[in-house]
Parts: sequence; structure tokens; C-alpha cells
Amino acid sequence: MVTAIVLIKTEVGRTPEVAQALVETEGVAEAYSVAGLYDIVAIVKVHDYDDMAEIVPGRLAQIKGIAETHTLMAFKRYSEKLMERMWEIGFAESRPK
Repeated sequence: MVTAIVLIKTEVGRTPEVAQALVETEGVAEAYSVAGLYDIVAIVKVHDYDDMAEIVPGRLAQIKGIAETHTLMAFKRYSEKLMERMWEIGFAESRPK
């Protein structure tokens, strides 16, 4: 399995529709709206690099509302639990007790 993390800047006001189009794209496992320099982080998982080459510069580039992307190719996954915790940082602290 080949994984890429795609950092996406969207045109103003188009983040929700871009995120929806992303998750409807084959190979996009997850999409998160985020704060910071980018608007969306998409996780792309495919069987091989040829599939990745088709999806990221091909299919994702066709989604209207994407202004810019930056792709990070993952080499090694260390822990699914670690990744889940990374996305939940601050969640436990903000939850009422």
C-alpha cells in the first residue's frame, strides 16, 4: 500500500465542496479541514505508485476549487494508534467532563 498526505489550499469559501469531491474520489481514504497554511489534508491510499501518479496529479488536479497542493509521500507507517491520537490532539481537553 502506498500512502500520500496531500496538503490542499482551496479557493475562498470552497473548502466544503472540495472536501466532498475529495472523499468521492477513488483512492482518497480521508479528508480533514484544518487550520493553518492549508485548508484540507487528504490521505490517499493506493496499491502502487502508478495509481498514485494517476490520482494526485490527475484526478485531484481536476477538482474545481483547489488552488494549490503539496504532496508528502509516506515511507513508513509507525502506528495506527499514534496516527489516531495525532488527529485527536486537544479533543480530550476540550470535551466537558
